[in-house]
Amino acid sequence: MTTTTPATRRARRWRAVLWGVLGLVALAAVWELYKLVGPADGWLIGAREGVTGSGIRLLPRTSDQAMPHTWEMLARAATPVTRAPGALPLGVVVLLAALVSLGIAALGWLVGVVVGFALALLMLGFRIAERAVLPFVILSQTVPLIALAPLIRNWGSRLEFGAFSWESWMSVVIIASYLAFFPVAVGALRGLQSPEAADLDLMRSYAAGWWTTLFRLRLPASVPFLIPALRLAAANAVVGTVVAEISVGFSGGIGRLILETAVAASSDPAKPWSPILGAVLLGLVAAGFVALLAAFLSPFRRQETAA
Repeated sequence: MTTTTPATRRARRWRAVLWGVLGLVALAAVWELYKLVGPADGWLIGAREGVTGSGIRLLPRTSDQAMPHTWEMLARAATPVTRAPGALPLGVVVLLAALVSLGIAALGWLVGVVVGFALALLMLGFRIAERAVLPFVILSQTVPLIALAPLIRNWGSRLEFGAFSWESWMSVVIIASYLAFFPVAVGALRGLQSPEAADLDLMRSYAAGWWTTLFRLRLPASVPFLIPALRLAAANAVVGTVVAEISVGFSGGIGRLILETAVAASSDPAKPWSPILGAVLLGLVAAGFVALLAAFLSPFRRQETAA
């Protein structure tokens, strides 16, 4: 078994950061290169003259209206969001909205992890539950999110428990957790079922009970399956949060800000890209948190398996 020194681990982390920065630079270079050589009106096939919206667009437009330069996006983020006196810079507004969405996505991710892991334990303990529940878990992900969000908001607004009132952000949390629980349930179940029969027989020979086997054998063995599942759940929670904020009309988050700035795209084409990049940053932060969790669980990560 090979071991790595702290210096080697630090070098790997810096190498990962360097590759990440190079990836961003390469993406910006590809953007500018396509803007330079691409057709200004894009490329349409099958378009009929005089019919708006006809045809299939294979290449996007490269006009300043559709594709502003990267430096224009960065410069716009440093200017006030509106012309009103005392308006905050657009980048600050995006950051504040991203923090709101991050808190909601984190709560949705946590709820999804708890629900997903509880379902995995239920299916592990009862074979009939696996046969009955797992198909519905998979089927649940086929429901369109855009149709589910208004229903959840409507159902939540009907709940009455004394002074309790359903807030719109709670609907966003439910939707985020709805997308997050699926990979956790499937990944955790695969991980908990991963120990070899010989290992399980050994635990039985020691007269170890179900819970002892769970904590001493199954949980450590499930870590290589759980990390990819948690990473996917974090990404799903961010996507669910952004989409749900738009669908349920929750204001203050990055999703609603994307919708609001899209209105100004015709007169201020660089403005909508700041909240879009803020949503990307939100996803990177979520992935970074799972990476920290994976580093904490590194003693159990002998072999990571995709969920």
